[in-house]
Amino acid sequence: MLACLVERFVAENDTDSIAELEITDDGVLKDLDIEGSIDYGTNATGLAAKDFGGIYAVKPLAVIRPAGADDVARVIRQALHSPTLTVAARGNGHSINGQAMAHNGIVIDMKSMGYNNRIDVNVTSMYADVGGGALWADVLKRCVLGCGLAPKSWTDYLDLTVGGTLSNAGVSGQAFRYGPQTSTVTELEVVTGNGEKTICSNSQNSELFYSVLGGLGQFGIITRARVLLQPAPDMVRWIRVVYSEFDEFTRDAELLITSKESFNYVEGYVLANSDDPINGWPSVPLASNQSFDLSHLPNNTGPVLYCLEVALHYSNHDDPSTVNMVVEKLLGRLRYIEHLRFEIDLSYMNFLLRVKHVEQAARASGIWDTPHPWLNIFVSKRDIAAFNQIVFQNILKHGVNGPMLTYPLLRSKWDNRSSVALPQGEIFYLVALLRFSHAHPQESEIKQMVAQNQEILQTCINNGFDFKLYLPRYESTVEWKTHFGDQWVRFVERKSQFDPKAVLAPGQKIFTRNHQL
Repeated sequence: MLACLVERFVAENDTDSIAELEITDDGVLKDLDIEGSIDYGTNATGLAAKDFGGIYAVKPLAVIRPAGADDVARVIRQALHSPTLTVAARGNGHSINGQAMAHNGIVIDMKSMGYNNRIDVNVTSMYADVGGGALWADVLKRCVLGCGLAPKSWTDYLDLTVGGTLSNAGVSGQAFRYGPQTSTVTELEVVTGNGEKTICSNSQNSELFYSVLGGLGQFGIITRARVLLQPAPDMVRWIRVVYSEFDEFTRDAELLITSKESFNYVEGYVLANSDDPINGWPSVPLASNQSFDLSHLPNNTGPVLYCLEVALHYSNHDDPSTVNMVVEKLLGRLRYIEHLRFEIDLSYMNFLLRVKHVEQAARASGIWDTPHPWLNIFVSKRDIAAFNQIVFQNILKHGVNGPMLTYPLLRSKWDNRSSVALPQGEIFYLVALLRFSHAHPQESEIKQMVAQNQEILQTCINNGFDFKLYLPRYESTVEWKTHFGDQWVRFVERKSQFDPKAVLAPGQKIFTRNHQL
């Protein structure tokens, strides 16, 4: 399709029409020849101005729906002709702080690549070639239902794009064993900020490969990924056990992630010691016929409790007694509160799609489309006990109207050549405060949530905690330098090599078009 973008918003143009516009005095883009489509109508740009976080609203000039990687490359090459135009890749819109937005720039809708988002499974070599705009939920269905195979590492919520999670890390309860999703891909197709479509891997264009993984979209747009697969189990034993003491909770969680014999999935979360249906005890049972018996709690239980969540994979051919024996052996090493144990058996598919059911309920109640000022932090093992005492037991003792995840990860499972910034030490904790507001929130409610997030971050700084934001966004270069620490020089060097004009991912607020690299 032949179209040309101008440095102004043209709302009256029909989305599906071919636009041949004269270039403005600024000379931004001219004769953009792509197979896909360009949309600079209010519906498309209005949608691209929003994200799941609902805190920021930044309107682009236009939205591109590329037919494939060649279109993405053409868009970036055209943007390079402008001193100001920027390009942001948008997946399924689940950024929290405007990271996938581009003020008066171009947003590329990666989900729209159609056939180029296909999922090709190589059963013999145990991998899948997946389009960058494909959803992990579709990867699950294609691989598991079609081939009996599955990726090794997941995210909890699967309606995220492959390119989006790989640009950050991609973390869930399997990461202690296989690393984040960035550690389970072997090859990428990337369009760099120079407008070059490049195949990269550990052995080919390796600097680009590791730059892009966890690179926050700063070095290139992932248009295809080769994802490692393994045989998919049939069933899952999903278990939750409860603790009143944080040190026992962390001891057991760390024992599980460092043991050769362990569960296939290990996560955990903090809950309020109350009857609040969202923040308290009612959130723990896994089935409607299960109940939380308060009489089992110690008399000296504090304001919060801790829940360790684990899962064991098994086959339909496994003897039930064998599955039970393995479960009892693994749980027998743990120090959870006796009788506060909950478990169910479900299919592997249903287990991985468990958050989809939460989404459906949230949509029905009207809270899915409200602002979500989430906060995701990596906290070092050294500081997690103090973080618990100050943050969980005090600032957040009543909860956040959503999950407060916290569980340990192993640094050795992350490749230090990637661009992700991590705390020091072999063990660190993910802390994810997944806030939900009410169906019709007042502005003051959202401001209070944001202010509490800032209070938590400031608490970490004031106490000298070793922490890093996950899914980060800062407003100043000084903050970004602090975030990356001794990796900052490498990060800047990579930017100067792969996106020297700082065209890509302006919503991260790391570099600007007039930044001198």
